[in-house]
Amino acid sequence: MFTELKGPHADSLNDALSRIGFRRSQTVAYRPSCLDCNACVSVRVVASEFTPSGTQKRMMKRNGDLIATVCRPWSTGEQFQLLQKYLSARHPEGGMTSMDEVDFADMVEHTPVTSFVIEYREPSADGVTPGRLVGACLTDRQCDGLSMIYSFYDPEHESRAGLGNYIILDHIHKAQEMGLPYVYLGYWVEGSPRMQYKVRYRPMERLGRSGWERFSPEEQDKLIAAVVKNPDGHGKAGAGGRKDGVPSIAN
Repeated sequence: MFTELKGPHADSLNDALSRIGFRRSQTVAYRPSCLDCNACVSVRVVASEFTPSGTQKRMMKRNGDLIATVCRPWSTGEQFQLLQKYLSARHPEGGMTSMDEVDFADMVEHTPVTSFVIEYREPSADGVTPGRLVGACLTDRQCDGLSMIYSFYDPEHESRAGLGNYIILDHIHKAQEMGLPYVYLGYWVEGSPRMQYKVRYRPMERLGRSGWERFSPEEQDKLIAAVVKNPDGHGKAGAGGRKDGVPSIAN
């Protein structure tokens, strides 16, 4: 199911739709609606109650020198090059690998809601010129949280393992600073290896038939243990697939 986001009330419409499981792609809000299947589950981190684990604390410390800059939703060639590097390593068979710079600009710039790109750069040698871009995330600001529309990073950086997780942790921290209760992570499919990283953040809620409900500590412990046992769960996206596991409306 999908609907167009436009007009002076696009932000409030996007807010309302996100709370019932919709995601945004450019000017469209969409939600999977498959016959006899409800595997795609919307999940969000309760940022207001989040406490990092020991592993997450070490990851934050290891990447604490990165400079995060909130930029207007305007694409750059540097961002596009990083995206291509990310896709070729993480989603080589996904539909997004065919994107050119115009497609990427559409993805970032065609937004009727309050959006921004957060860039993550290493410190420069002189402390003045911008350092190396190692990660970025297209993010929507909603009334109750931050929605991570699409993140990408350097998957081959030798000294910065876990950049994708760090970007999520930084969004949780930013939500806390802004007084926003949630960070929306999109869709999660139980058993899908490339989506299991999302369960590492607690407390976490999922959208069910009765509304948002919290994972029990026991269930989340079990899911996290499975991720730890099989950490290399990047997987390969099917044709036309995205990280959320749904067809790309933008393409």
